[in-house]
This record gives sequence, C-alpha cells and structure tokens, in this order.
Amino acid sequence: MSEPVLSLHELDVYYDEIQAVFSITLDIGESEIVSIIGSNGAGKSTVMRAIMGLQPARGGAILFLGKNIAKLKTHQIVSEGIVYVPEGRLVFPDLSVQVNLEMGAYSKNYTKAELNGMMEQQYALFPRLKERRNQLAGALSGGEQQMLVIGRGLMAAPKLIMFDEPSLGLAPVIVDDMFDVILRINRERHMPVLIVEQNAFMALAISGRAYVLENGVIKAHGPSAELEKSDEIRKAYLGG
Repeated sequence: MSEPVLSLHELDVYYDEIQAVFSITLDIGESEIVSIIGSNGAGKSTVMRAIMGLQPARGGAILFLGKNIAKLKTHQIVSEGIVYVPEGRLVFPDLSVQVNLEMGAYSKNYTKAELNGMMEQQYALFPRLKERRNQLAGALSGGEQQMLVIGRGLMAAPKLIMFDEPSLGLAPVIVDDMFDVILRINRERHMPVLIVEQNAFMALAISGRAYVLENGVIKAHGPSAELEKSDEIRKAYLGG
C-alpha cells in the first residue's frame, strides 16, 4: 500500500474518565474502502468522532496526508479535506434541499460558477434531489435524506469521506442503493472511504479491508474477504 491518506497511531479516546477506545492503530490508503465492524457499543462511532475532533483524543496521533490533526477543531478538519456523514440523517429540516446542499460548501470559497458546478455533480449522483431541490428537507423520505447528507458532504470536495452507519433505519432496497452510491463515489471520484457499519455483511462486501472492534480494542484486521471466511468472525458478527 502507498503512503496512507489517514493513519491512526495508538489512539486513546475517553468520555470524561471512562476510556472508550484503547490504542487504536489503523490506516486508509489512497482510493481504498476500509470498514470498521463490531457490535453496538464497541467504539466504532467514537473512532470517527475522534477523527473529526468531536470527541478529543487523549493519546496517540491522527495523521491525515502526513499532518497530525489530533488537536484541530472540527471546522479545521473539514477544511483539511475530511467529511463525516453521521448516523441519523442530520438534515436542516426547515431549509430546502438546495440550501442544505449549499451549507455543505461553507468551508470553501467557490465562485458562483464553481458552486453551481458542484451542485450539478450532486444532482447527477442523486437525480431525485434535483426533482425535490425546492422542497423542505424535513419532508423527504429517510432514503432521500440520506442522499441529501451524502450530497451535502460531497459539496466540500473532500479528500476522504467517512460514513457512520449509513444503513441505519433504511429499508433493505434503499440500503442496497446507498451502498451502490458509496461504491460509485469511491470508484468514479477515486475517493478513499472509511465506513462504520453494524451490518457486517454489507460492510465486508463493500470494503477491501476491515478492522474488527470489540470493547474499544481492535481484535482482528485484514482483507475483508478473508475476515468474512473466518469462523470466529462469522460466529461473532455474521450470525453463523
């Protein structure tokens, strides 16, 4: 693997005095999709929150394109080129689809033409959003809101995008569509992706490599296809 885009080295994260993540080390290479799987409460989302500066790291380093970003504020991390698509489809419900998308570009100094070009990129990826661009985001379906938060994140032209439980609360057919979109983003835009997902089947199917997190500790890592064949992993996380 070439020089990693993102590297976590011995990362420790606490909530007050309770340690949630213990000496996590992982890498994401250029154009890779890497997944983190594990049960509820394993610390998966905490890792992402630490990367984004939402839950400060108490120990270790977070290197993005060779720069330690562990002490940066969240808006500075976005400006560096990392975008986080959180679980729960956090749209601005009283704003239109178009204004929601524009909010994703707050860290950029786009010209009007550049902004319009970025908007058209998202509408090409999600034609349904273009049809509903003047509707309030709160009136969209769950799947449409998930499209919107992904499109909003892409408006910042990230160098790395992270998805936290993208399948949560979505119908199975919509889940398939969402994972197809993530693959398209990775393949067509050559964008590295970090995905946290409780649906281990889907996470392993979409990623090239995976890390298994248990009680804040990495228990296994390697090629996703190999982890999927592991009897221990299948019994613990794949139901068989």
